Amino acid sequence: MHELAVTQSVLEIVLRHARLAGGARVSALHLVVGQLSSIVDDSVAFYWPSVARGTPAEGARLCFRRVPARFRCEACGREFPLQEDARDCPGCTSSSVRLIAGDEFSVESIDVDESSTRPSGPAGG
Repeated sequence: MHELAVTQSVLEIVLRHARLAGGARVSALHLVVGQLSSIVDDSVAFYWPSVARGTPAEGARLCFRRVPARFRCEACGREFPLQEDARDCPGCTSSSVRLIAGDEFSVESIDVDESSTRPSGPAGG
C-alpha cells in the first residue's frame, strides 16, 4: 500500500512540472530508485495506470534507473559498495561508515509532448 501513496505523489510532481513546461501530455517519466530505498518499482508500475487514468500522464512509460548502495569510510575515506557479509570498511575495517548513495527515490526527468500546446500560426502565414 505504501507504493500507492508514493505513486500518487509521483503523479502530482509529474503533472506540476509538465504544466510548467507547457506540455499537454506526458509520454515518459524517468525515476531513480536506490538499492536500499523502500520502493518496489514493480508496485509503482502496477499502480501507475490506475493513478494516471484520465490525466495528461495516462499511458506514460515508466523508466527506472537503479542506483547501487555505496558507502564512504569516515576513517580512511574509501568508497565501497554494499557487501552482504560485512558493513565495515574493507580497507581499514572501521565501522564508521556513511551511506552516500542507494537510498534515493526521485523523478529524474519527464518527457513531455509539447506539440499539442503550441499555438498554431495564422492561416496562410
